[in-house]
Amino acid sequence: MDTFSAIPVFIAVVENGSFSKAADKLGTSKSAVSKRISQLENTLGVKLLHRTTRRLSLTEAGEHYFHHVHKAMTAATEGVDAVTQLQGKPKGTLKVSTPMSFGRLHLAPLVTDFLTHYPDITLNMTMDDKKVDLVEQGFDVAIRAGEMKDSTLIARSLASCRSVICASPEYLRKHGTPTTPEALMNHNCIRFSYDYNGNEWVFHRDGKQQKIKVDGNYQVNNSEALQAAALDGLGIAKIPTFVIGKDIMNGRLVPLFESYPLPIQTFYAVFPERRHLPAKVRVFLDFIIEKLESDQPYWEVDPPI
Repeated sequence: MDTFSAIPVFIAVVENGSFSKAADKLGTSKSAVSKRISQLENTLGVKLLHRTTRRLSLTEAGEHYFHHVHKAMTAATEGVDAVTQLQGKPKGTLKVSTPMSFGRLHLAPLVTDFLTHYPDITLNMTMDDKKVDLVEQGFDVAIRAGEMKDSTLIARSLASCRSVICASPEYLRKHGTPTTPEALMNHNCIRFSYDYNGNEWVFHRDGKQQKIKVDGNYQVNNSEALQAAALDGLGIAKIPTFVIGKDIMNGRLVPLFESYPLPIQTFYAVFPERRHLPAKVRVFLDFIIEKLESDQPYWEVDPPI
């Protein structure tokens, strides 16, 4: 048996923690993965994995083998990256992860232009508001908002990510306009399910932080669905300006508490640290930086329509 061809299978099993997850990543069956690992162990004459009904773990020999073959695979990948850079034409499959609404509203409209410029790239873009593991799931680039805590990743800032508390004119006519954050406790506050602060909205004023617990009859895990509910007059919402910038400029939504600014985050393009950045990643980064990088994002300053 050719042990070299089995190395990616072994690495996938170790990194994903199971035969089934490794099979999904490799696009094959669980039985094929299990057979490949058994053949590798027979060829090497050692047991690489402890198998139980609940989990897999490396044997001592498996740990040594993984350490060396992982370094070899990394070196091989960097070699491909280095050679690709010399070819001039970026090519290959580019896997990109982006938050759902941001991807649909601000990245998807750029796809045709990007692929027209780089026809040898195949773009595989996944839109999901849940955080993904770039390395484990094989993404080349991810768009993220917030603080970048993973020191193994490189982050390139793109634009500010600002949210506003807002409501429709109809809602405010019916229920009154709150003038201080404390007044939110008397209003129907509709919320984004993945808000990292839960049911607390955080305000800043005079250098101090103020947290207000809010409650309402609707929460949803999509910012555009939240936008639709706010436009329909259901309640007061906290929504990013990249979703509702034009609604604010057109007066369809009214910003509240402008003297109580919310924390401002940053959109980043995030990618694994590599000695040789693949050409397909480099041109994608250059492209979206040119389109999106700004001290004040275009979705906050473009004329309303």
